[in-house]
Amino acid sequence: MGDGREPTASSAGRGGAGAALVAAGILVSRVLGFVRDAVVAHVLGTTAAGGALRAALRIPNLLQNLFGERALPASFIPVYARLRADGHDEDAVRTAGAVLALLALLSAVITALGVTFAAPLVALLTPGFDAPTRALTTSLVRIMFPGVGLLVLSAWCLGVLNSHRRFFLAYASPALWNVAIIGAVLVGPRDGLDDGARLFAWGALIGSALQVLVQVPSVLTLVRGVRPVVRLDLPPVRAVLRTFGPALASRGAAQLGGFVDLQIATLVSAGAVAALGLGQSITMLPVSLFGMAVSAAELPALSATGGDASARAAAMCSRLDAAQRRIAFFVVPSAVAFLALGDAIAAALYRSGRFGADDAQWLWGILAGAAVGLLAGTLARLVSSAFFALQDTRTPFRIALVRIIGGVALGWVAALVLPQRLGLDPRWGAAGLTLAGGLAGWGEFLLLRRALARRLGGVPSLGLRVVPLWGAAAAAAGLAWAVRVVLVPTGTPTRGTACLLLAVFAAAYGAATLLFGVDEARMLVARLTRRGGRPR
Repeated sequence: MGDGREPTASSAGRGGAGAALVAAGILVSRVLGFVRDAVVAHVLGTTAAGGALRAALRIPNLLQNLFGERALPASFIPVYARLRADGHDEDAVRTAGAVLALLALLSAVITALGVTFAAPLVALLTPGFDAPTRALTTSLVRIMFPGVGLLVLSAWCLGVLNSHRRFFLAYASPALWNVAIIGAVLVGPRDGLDDGARLFAWGALIGSALQVLVQVPSVLTLVRGVRPVVRLDLPPVRAVLRTFGPALASRGAAQLGGFVDLQIATLVSAGAVAALGLGQSITMLPVSLFGMAVSAAELPALSATGGDASARAAAMCSRLDAAQRRIAFFVVPSAVAFLALGDAIAAALYRSGRFGADDAQWLWGILAGAAVGLLAGTLARLVSSAFFALQDTRTPFRIALVRIIGGVALGWVAALVLPQRLGLDPRWGAAGLTLAGGLAGWGEFLLLRRALARRLGGVPSLGLRVVPLWGAAAAAAGLAWAVRVVLVPTGTPTRGTACLLLAVFAAAYGAATLLFGVDEARMLVARLTRRGGRPR
């Protein structure tokens, strides 16, 4: 990949290679993340301690998600990549140093406030927890909050590495976070569920430091001579700050919606918070592995696209068309698998110790609710990246507000009102919460797409091209269920049988898409068999 500058309009193949590297890094981290969650599910299950741990993770992660997940890359990468594309390397290094200094100061202040005011923050966000569960949550937040401050600095490293097309390290480094947690929970002494949760928190703190340290040497070779000095007089720094504010507000709005969801979940039960956390780890796999991977790889390339307005719009539409087809190829079968085989997925990943068959059924409902909006939520990340490349963070912010308001209203009804009206066990309100989020995700995607179409003069649509994908996924699910009826006539499959069913589903989907002549399937086979080249 190297440090050389990209052409003005990068090829779709280059974007696919970048996405593959991002996906490879995410896959390494996610695989270990599932091992981590399997260990936690074995030790804590869906107990109150498990709910306290999930709630505690959500609270300090506010800082990481605000600055790291999208706000910083959305504002920093377009400016930094543009400077490098125009040959202004020294200005790029000075800009990177100034952004690092500002980020370090801001994260230090917010981390200190988070540790100091952890108790009232937990009380505000977990109204359904009893006093012992709330006290445990508070202690976990205080342990983990400093580590999240370090992860914000990791986001700066990610911005630099991505701008230089060094994708793998940035997205594989969270693997160390997971390794530290797994080691702490398995090796550390524990006497009861609360101790198990605290070991998780200490492992998270250690892992945060390791995640930053592993990226620093590579970053320093790319921005030689960088100095963390506040320089508000530099025009590129001011440009970053102008877009950072709306991007931060957009992420803040999303986090506000997430915290309201947390509050609603605590009113269902502490176990619902734990189950939703385990479910989110699963649903985030396709979103991260395919949506985030493609979007992250496209952002620097879209930002560096040159030419006049019409030429840039045409180049961006071409890239977006190829990217959304790659995303749909993988996300459509993920959604179908969540709907048809959700308990098998839960059993394959978590069935052990305190996580039993009944928990797998509960998690199936949560995954089925999330499946409704999985494709929309993943494509929305890609469309947002196009706005970020245009240095427009305000439009995604306004649309995020609409999604959040609608999602919270739907979530309250689906989680707390509908189960009671339908005579269901209140715990199924957790599935209602994910369903509401999925419906709101479709609204966000459609609004984003319409706004981008106005900006670029039109945006390619998947249209009927997605029909073969849904058909192939449905056929694969039917075959997997036929095997299931033979092997497991009733009840939840064991871990081994669940893995077999998922393998049958994946193989059948691959075969069906090849039979239907889906280009992405043929390109994937060509890449795996090292034949290379785009199929005709």
